[in-house]
Amino acid sequence: MPTRDHRNFWLLAVLGGLVTAVGLGAAHYMEIHGHIVTGMTNQVVWGLPHVFAIFMIVAASGVLNVASIGSVFGQTVYKPRAPLSGLLCLAMLAGGLMVLMLDLGRPERIIVAATHYNLTSVFAWNVVLYSGMSGIVLVYLWTMFERRYNAWSKPAGLAALVWRFVLTTGTGSIFGFLVARQAYQSALLAPLFIVLSFGWGLAVFLVVQATMYAWNERKLPPEIERRVARLLGIFIAASLYLVAVYHLTNLYFARQQDFESFILLGRDGGGIYPLLFWGGYVVMGSVLPLLLLFHPRLIGERATLAAAALAILGAFAWLFVFIIGGQAFPLEIFPGHEVSSTFADGAVAHYAPSLPEFLLGVGGLGAAFLLTVVGVRVFDFLPQDDFAAAKP
Repeated sequence: MPTRDHRNFWLLAVLGGLVTAVGLGAAHYMEIHGHIVTGMTNQVVWGLPHVFAIFMIVAASGVLNVASIGSVFGQTVYKPRAPLSGLLCLAMLAGGLMVLMLDLGRPERIIVAATHYNLTSVFAWNVVLYSGMSGIVLVYLWTMFERRYNAWSKPAGLAALVWRFVLTTGTGSIFGFLVARQAYQSALLAPLFIVLSFGWGLAVFLVVQATMYAWNERKLPPEIERRVARLLGIFIAASLYLVAVYHLTNLYFARQQDFESFILLGRDGGGIYPLLFWGGYVVMGSVLPLLLLFHPRLIGERATLAAAALAILGAFAWLFVFIIGGQAFPLEIFPGHEVSSTFADGAVAHYAPSLPEFLLGVGGLGAAFLLTVVGVRVFDFLPQDDFAAAKP
């Protein structure tokens, strides 16, 4: 490999390592001083690190969709992208779980979670789902790289497809089964998270692929560019539709109307949540990407990359509103009555993320970045396009 590429690899690896180290340092700081140094309280127990963690875990499931389209559904254009798709799945899942475990406190007790299961808890189910996902994707990648086992690539891809649907269902069910928060409890959350994973995962994949192509001074064929752009647009539109259905369903029930006014209109102390929802998710994360992807005068490589980046930013905005706003809204213990006490019952919880929380979340992204850079360097994950097969 040329000296310049060798130097660039080490620069990227050192950068990823430093960002990861900063995240680990932030986790250590919070463990030493306690959660008093964060913005989290007894009401808001899942803070900004959970926003990062849930994004990476959900996107890890969705990014594998690229491999599934090629291996399971036989779309030739996507087959060269399957190895990179699997690598990103493992890297983002590892980064998300790193943030999740370090944010919960007492990370050394992971051995307890790994050896003692409460099978009535959805959290215990996810321990099995996450570890199972990693194992299946590793086998899937093995069948891709080892020619003797190429015939098993489709069955392995089918197993990964089914497992990631189950995994994302489990992630959505963490919130859907949480009866202690009326903002969450809904059967729509499982399918909603599945559809969201499609858009978020493909957006992450396109950003990483564009970076790799730029690094190697290559360009994505226009035919493939148009196809992935249309697919990303379909996923974003489907996500926006299901989010709208989720909120319209809540508005139908009288007991949820106060919460919807809080999130969507900012009533009763909604604060920043309506701005993040309408401006961050709807406009910046959905409408603008759809305009970039489908407007005939804007279609192109830069527009697709910009749309993918905006979709990722919109995902963070939606997750902040969903996770933080859902906890900040007071639980209605006695419907039809006002409740107040010295324990802040009936009051909107205040939450302002602290620097250590942000650094921990970014550290998880750094870990995923580092694993991706090393994986691309050690193995041949750069998509090798067959230009003849790419033609429609």
